[in-house]
Amino acid sequence: MKYYLLLFLLGLVLLLAGCTNVNQGAGNSSSVNLSNSTINSSTCGVSNNCNVSSVSNLNKVEVIHFHGTNQCYSCKTVGAYAEETINVYFADELKSGKITFAHINGELPENQELVAKYGVTGSSLWIGVYDDKGFHKEENTNVWYKIGNKESYMTYLKGVLEIKLSGA
Repeated sequence: MKYYLLLFLLGLVLLLAGCTNVNQGAGNSSSVNLSNSTINSSTCGVSNNCNVSSVSNLNKVEVIHFHGTNQCYSCKTVGAYAEETINVYFADELKSGKITFAHINGELPENQELVAKYGVTGSSLWIGVYDDKGFHKEENTNVWYKIGNKESYMTYLKGVLEIKLSGA
């Protein structure tokens, strides 16, 4: 009986490792360069998480789904729903460059600078805001609680992005 329990726990650990292992530096997914050379990057506070409460001149909103090479269902869903939300509700902003979206494999060496910039530690959805005050980043963990209902997820993320795009 102990043997089966040990095998179960080992299997569970291996399954969960696929969702949190984005800084290991291996894999074969594509990378996207999202740098904005005209904006200086800065971090916000000790936690490096910023809630932008008043933005005077918004330049760009960057939405990034960070993931590992091996993704579980939840990780794939968070990224797919985010991409669909942006394509459906923000097509004009996407076309103009006011908003960008990318799936980034955080395990690839060529993406380590972006992983460090955002402070990524696992599969996650991040929103980066570039304004006249610099760069502000925020991990959105609430989307994980909404993957069971696509409509709710998309409505929620749409609202979050509308606020960011409005400069509030």
